[in-house]
Amino acid sequence: MRLAFLGDIMGRTGRTAVVQRLPDLRRDLGLDFVIINGENAAGGFGITADIARNLFDAGADCITTGNHAYDQRDDIPFFDQEERLLRPANFPKSNPGRGAGLYTAKYDARVLVIQLHGQRFMAPMDDMVPALERELEGIELGREADAIVVDVHAEATSEKYSVGHYLDGRVSLVCGSHTHVPTADAQVLPAGTAFQADAGMCGDYDSVIGMEKSVPIDSLVNKIKSGRFQPASGEATICGLVVDTDNRTGLATGIWPLRVGGRLSEALPPVG
Repeated sequence: MRLAFLGDIMGRTGRTAVVQRLPDLRRDLGLDFVIINGENAAGGFGITADIARNLFDAGADCITTGNHAYDQRDDIPFFDQEERLLRPANFPKSNPGRGAGLYTAKYDARVLVIQLHGQRFMAPMDDMVPALERELEGIELGREADAIVVDVHAEATSEKYSVGHYLDGRVSLVCGSHTHVPTADAQVLPAGTAFQADAGMCGDYDSVIGMEKSVPIDSLVNKIKSGRFQPASGEATICGLVVDTDNRTGLATGIWPLRVGGRLSEALPPVG
């Protein structure tokens, strides 16, 4: 199976690029299942039902979120209505939505996607490990699920690496999101789990992690926030990664960075 994970969509320019390019990427790269982190898709803060539907129509199979999941308050009920839209599994259990889903991919393959929220340098949240084990209970890679993907939406790289090594051999992919900068550490861990500390963002990189530059720079220089953060509006780079898995075991056989368009150098996985 060939899986793709696209990093945090940042505002209109990011979601426009994804909606326009994803159908061709699915076809040209032979993608069987696509996960997108959409927590910044609505003006940089949260996601709306309409935006989620547009991403699904373009070819997303699952949308993960993170700390900005509920920023668009009028659309919070959509988390209960749409099973393909996830919020972190270690949010309080009473929160709308779900933290994991078992989905059907191409050729009836089963893909389990789990979303986690980091604990270091972020808002206080429930422990990741009990939430993770709860979602994995009764599901073994290669048996009940043909692939398992875990999105760790976290600030600390060390935390993402710890989750990756903790799950090595039990899941197909552990991928970090949230920091909006693609890391150069795509690898298959010793027991067969693909890992990358952060997939980057789908947005304009002539920016400060996706935001128009003037307000962050003014905050740096004058220590005063001079206005509202706004997503940068230049051409977006679609950033993410592609993973191939063994059809028998569900473990990764390869992982490659994906970068298309915008300012960053292009990176594509092998085809054929």
